[in-house]
Amino acid sequence: MPEQPNNQITILPSDAGTMQIGEKQFTYHFEVYEGPLDLLLTLVIKNKIDICDIPIAELLEQYMEQIELMRENEMDIASEFLEMASRLVYIKSAMLLPKYEDEAEDLKKELSGQLIEYQLCREIARMLAPMVDFDTFTKQPSKVDFDMTYNRIHDPADISAAYVSAVGRGQRKLPPDRSAFAGIVSKKIVSVSSRIIHVMRRLWHGRTVSYGELFTACSGRSEMVATFLAVLELVKGKRVHIDGDGDSAVVSMIEK
Repeated sequence: MPEQPNNQITILPSDAGTMQIGEKQFTYHFEVYEGPLDLLLTLVIKNKIDICDIPIAELLEQYMEQIELMRENEMDIASEFLEMASRLVYIKSAMLLPKYEDEAEDLKKELSGQLIEYQLCREIARMLAPMVDFDTFTKQPSKVDFDMTYNRIHDPADISAAYVSAVGRGQRKLPPDRSAFAGIVSKKIVSVSSRIIHVMRRLWHGRTVSYGELFTACSGRSEMVATFLAVLELVKGKRVHIDGDGDSAVVSMIEK
């Protein structure tokens, strides 16, 4: 009678274990987690826990069960798994003390944020995994010398308009031409003090002149106005005196 072959399940990765039952050999396999966040996220998804409102006590209990299962199967437990366990214990303890409720809530929100970020990273990694191909060869792009010669043809009218526009923009940056101020500075500005000197010279040595004679030599409106203001200043300062009215009025110097 031929010997019956042993039924054996194919051995899975290095984290697999074997179990002998009679003539049959079974292979069982433990999940390997990339880190404590990976384990926590697996527990959250498996138990359909709201990731934004994690029941720390329940999660801690299941987390410690997984740690104990690893120990029973003589699996190496990284220190980061034990560190996460102590972190969960601390949050649970703080939640039981009214004095530290706010701190516990902040730590709980921080843990939820880390799990959300890790979930996004894991989802992106899953999407990028099919794109990995070790048989694809890549190289840096080669440097290309481009021909910078301008080959477009334009209508002469367009070129002329562009030139005039460019020149105009340049002109706008220059100081304004003197003609732009013609309405402001083209007229002669006559000071009152200069006309005071002019009147006093006419009246020097006690000479008397008619009031109208002071304005006959004025060449413009500005000079006439300045002369009138000069006479008013001299009268106000009691340096000249005006006798008569109208065209018969005369101006004389007051002797001191």
